[in-house]
Formats: sequence, structure tokens, C-alpha cells
Amino acid sequence: MSQLVATPIPAHAGIGLRSQHYREILEEPPPVAWMEAHPENYFGEGGAPLRILERVRSQYPLSFHGVGLSLGATDPIDSTHLRKLKALLDRFQPTFVSEHLSWSSVDGRFFNDLLPLPYTEESLNHVCARIDEVQTELQRSILIENVTRYLTWRDSTIPEGEFMAEVVRRTGCGILLDLNNLYVNAVNFHLDPVKFMDAIQPDAVQEIHLAGFDHVGRWLVDTHGQAVYPEVWSLYEWALHHFGPRPTLIEWDTNLPPLAVLLEQASQANAMLGACYATPA
Repeated sequence: MSQLVATPIPAHAGIGLRSQHYREILEEPPPVAWMEAHPENYFGEGGAPLRILERVRSQYPLSFHGVGLSLGATDPIDSTHLRKLKALLDRFQPTFVSEHLSWSSVDGRFFNDLLPLPYTEESLNHVCARIDEVQTELQRSILIENVTRYLTWRDSTIPEGEFMAEVVRRTGCGILLDLNNLYVNAVNFHLDPVKFMDAIQPDAVQEIHLAGFDHVGRWLVDTHGQAVYPEVWSLYEWALHHFGPRPTLIEWDTNLPPLAVLLEQASQANAMLGACYATPA
């Protein structure tokens, strides 16, 4: 692969690169503006996944969306993980690299979940120091994503939106705004999603995620296994007019549908982006 440089991702819709769709994407590249990949799936030294990612990168800008750094944990940042990520960034030059504002590990053991931080001054100092460490090692800024949660910490004293805004102010990172996560938390804990977004500077939001959830008893659960719900589309419309058009990912990880379904969802997002462009400021 020839030397790459990062290319801008336009404010259009993209889809996640999933192995079930590899063959179809390679045989007939779909009409989307960009793709997002989980870098941990490509940490191997060689093999088919890296060859496929090379072919995809030759036709699309990429965004890398990490799930394994455990930014909020108290364990030291995994230097091996960070080294592999840096090598992948150098090789593929994605436009964005993002991680979740959460923790997943303790004493070297990982949970199969992205667990929420307490929103306190102590937690803020801790996670900002770790983001600084990651950005220094990667030699670039990252995006942090708001996560779903199914509990709240009694010690939390800072509203989540203000917490994220302060992380951005202190570290210079950006925000990946997941509107499905925001909606799920708003319903489960009777929160105002607009208040969350009002706390964030518009230029901090560089990418948006849209996904689906499931109903489990009285809870909404972030499964990424359904089409985007109408309520989330409505929140997306509000966000576009508040923040402006942003690169938008259709995120679908479980119960993966045919590629055509993802493309239809991306088309719907593009229609809303187009309407936003057409609306006078």
C-alpha cells in the first residue's frame, strides 16, 4: 500500500465495516462517504483482515473507533495496546480515532462492558490525565464518546454534559456524540438530552453515531441491534440544527442485517443532513 495521508471525512453518512459484509463491499463498493472500523480487529501482524482494510482504505476515508483502552480505569494504560494502535494509525491514517469515556478493567481483568465514570472532580482530573497520555503517545487528538449506563453514582456532582465539555477544554480532545446512547440514558433516568447537548461547544462535536436499542422490561438497552428509532431521528434533527452537519455513522453490531438495510439508514441520515445544509442559518 502506498503512503497514505489522512483525508477529511465530509459531513455525510457512513457505515461500520463488519466482516459479514466484507465480500459484498469489496465486490461492489457501496455509495457511502466513509467507513468506521474497530482497530482492535486489525491488531494482527498480517492476514486477510488487514488486506481487506487496505482495500477499503484505498476507496474510503476511515474513522477508527476503539473499545479497549479503558480510559477511565485505574490500571496503567496498556502500553502494548497503545503501541499497536499507533502502528495502525500510522499505516492507515484514519481521519478520526475515538474511544469511550468509560472504564472496562480492574487489576488487569476486563469486563465485557463499557462502565460509566462517576462525574466528580477527582474523576475528571484522572481521566483528563489519561487522555493527555494517550494523545501524547498517538501524537494526535482523539474523540471521546458518551456511553450508556444502567446505574448512577451517588458521588457524582457534575452533570454529564458539563463533565464532557470540561474534558474537551482541558485536553483538546473532541467529542463523538452518540445520540442513541444519549436517548437511552435520558429515558432510563428521566434526563433532558437537550440540556446535555447545550453544555457542549458545537465545534467540539466532530462525529455523530446513530444506532438502535431494545426494550428490556422498563429499561431501554443499547444493543446496536435495531434500526434507528424515530425518537432518535428526532433528536438527530435537533442536534444537526444545534451543532451543524457532522459526519454521521449508522452503527449496527448485533442482529446484523443485509448491507442494503444499512445503506437505507445512511440514506435517511443523508437526507436529513441535506435538509440541514439547505436551511438558512
